Amino acid sequence: MDDTTDVHATPEPRLIAESGTAARVAALAEPILAGLGYRLVRVRVSGADGCTVQVMAEKQDGTMLIEDCEAASRALSPVLDTADPIDRAYRLEISSPGIDRPLVRRSDFERYAGHVVKVEMERPLDGRKRFRGVLAGVDGATARIRNEDAKGTKSAEPAEFLLPIDDMAEAKLVLTDALVTEALRRAKAEERETDEQTGEAERDTRRRDRRPQYNHSRRPTGANRPAAQTKGE
Repeated sequence: MDDTTDVHATPEPRLIAESGTAARVAALAEPILAGLGYRLVRVRVSGADGCTVQVMAEKQDGTMLIEDCEAASRALSPVLDTADPIDRAYRLEISSPGIDRPLVRRSDFERYAGHVVKVEMERPLDGRKRFRGVLAGVDGATARIRNEDAKGTKSAEPAEFLLPIDDMAEAKLVLTDALVTEALRRAKAEERETDEQTGEAERDTRRRDRRPQYNHSRRPTGANRPAAQTKGE
């Protein structure tokens, strides 16, 4: 049996994506990240520190170390400078998804079954857009969300919501004790594997940041735009 991974296989698509400026950044970032072996999770453009472009990315196994963030930033910065999707000075932030991560692919919904999620739909479903409950898995293109509020009551609400993933504007894990416990368990397992492969010295380096991110201020190439400012300037 051949266990070789096909590096040219079609990557799993994101079913929940951005719009507007964030979508333009995502279209530029996704193939660059894929070429480095990373998967794009989400792009968000906010007014933090004037303007911040946050790019969340991860490896196939869900990890993203500080050196990965730095490598992604070095690759993305010149592409964004050339394409110029942002009309003002901005700060580029590359980070891992974190514990309370967004869910954007079908495999995300499968992997985190059993955990609490918050979902916002693009349009109302049965008169509401926001849902919260325990992720009970995926049925085709639909996520099953167990309605904990209806448990053990005579509420008219259904015991389970069936939400089309394609119609979601956002889906995110809720930070709970169970989620933190699982994250710590996975981190310890990764550390043990790292110890076996790289030894004690590299383990100490990897322990420095559980949610790495790399920030770098960029100046758009358009004329008459103010230069991005870094802290302390």
